Amino acid sequence: MNKGAVLLGVLGLSVGLMAGYGLFHDSPTAQSNQVEESPPAERKILFYRSPMNPSVTSPTPAKGPMGMDYIPVYADEGGGPNPGTVKIDPVIQNNIGLRTAVAEEKSMSRTIRTVGRVDYDEKNLVRLHPKVEGWIREVRVYKTGQPVAFDDILLTIYSPKLVATQQEYLLALKYLEVLKDSPFEDIRSGAEALVKSSRARLVLLDVPEHQIADLEQTHTVKEGLHIHAPAGGTVLKIGARQGQFVTPGTELYLIADLNTVWVYADIYEYELPWVEEGDRVEMTLTSVPGRTFQGEVAYIFPYAEARTRTTKVRLVFDNADRALRPDMFAELSIKVAEKPGQVVVPAESVVRSGDYNQIFVMTAAGTFEPRRVVLGVESQGEVSVESGVAAGERVVVSAQFLIDSESSLREATAKMLSPKVDDSPEREMGDQEMQHD
Repeated sequence: MNKGAVLLGVLGLSVGLMAGYGLFHDSPTAQSNQVEESPPAERKILFYRSPMNPSVTSPTPAKGPMGMDYIPVYADEGGGPNPGTVKIDPVIQNNIGLRTAVAEEKSMSRTIRTVGRVDYDEKNLVRLHPKVEGWIREVRVYKTGQPVAFDDILLTIYSPKLVATQQEYLLALKYLEVLKDSPFEDIRSGAEALVKSSRARLVLLDVPEHQIADLEQTHTVKEGLHIHAPAGGTVLKIGARQGQFVTPGTELYLIADLNTVWVYADIYEYELPWVEEGDRVEMTLTSVPGRTFQGEVAYIFPYAEARTRTTKVRLVFDNADRALRPDMFAELSIKVAEKPGQVVVPAESVVRSGDYNQIFVMTAAGTFEPRRVVLGVESQGEVSVESGVAAGERVVVSAQFLIDSESSLREATAKMLSPKVDDSPEREMGDQEMQHD
């Protein structure tokens, strides 16, 4: 074969290969392969934000003070209907240690522990004053701390006024004896009225019944009249001694009935919503080891202490055996009533700020929505939610501060991208001028 024939064969083969490539390139299969191998569309960058402070942004690429590149924020990055909603990949959730818990509806209870001071029951304090002026003749109860019973004789007093009142009563009795057979009804009734009024005056001046009866029988005026105990209890104070001149302003005795005692305790502000009147209280004292006293909350004071920012409560305890003494130091446990039907979440799930409280709720797999909530009472690491979260919803209990940072950024981004309408008068005037031109 000569060289010319070989050259013609090579040329023909080249033409055939080129024609075949053209047919294959124009075929649908080739076009589909070409589409599949085309590079992905470029994502639109909105702006760049600082990796150290998400609130710092830049419209162009930049570097922070520490030389770190700003992170691009793309247009296709979005959350949900809430501008602060965040989507997090499961791998990232695991890396940041994200944990969740379910909001439950249940009853909440709490035991409030505090300290208190034993005091007198003010309702059972008796301050004894004489009704007339006079001199103390004899003191029969002369020691503080001494127990007395109702109607015990405390002292004897001489008073000219009491002597004159006894004489008036004896004269009234004498006139009644003389005039009781008078044929005139007015005279008889007048004598009887005089006796009643004279006797009533002795009673009002605290002359005891046994001495009035003795006066009626013996018709002899007593210079020294007894003053009896108006109630039983313990003598706390003695204000007069033998031979002392006293007036109605003199406090002769201060007597306290210790069958019941009051205990005052201070409750902090965050514990106050739990406490109600009637709550049961258990009390222990170092001076009475091994014994627990049972009482109840009797009163909650309507004001707070300015220095301690606490509210005082008054507790009542039985003290028939006198084991509780005023001014003792006590340890208290207030068993507050249960609060049923509360939507409860872990206290660590709440992101607390100066303006509001917030909880992140998992609305879908990897999607977290911020909710502003109104909180109720708190106990044992749990807090009730009055509004914002429903029972059965899943809330974030860890790494929520990282989510909060990203959520704040998303919300700020949404505000930046939202259309702004300028309704100022200057803008309206400018629009009118442009239309006129």
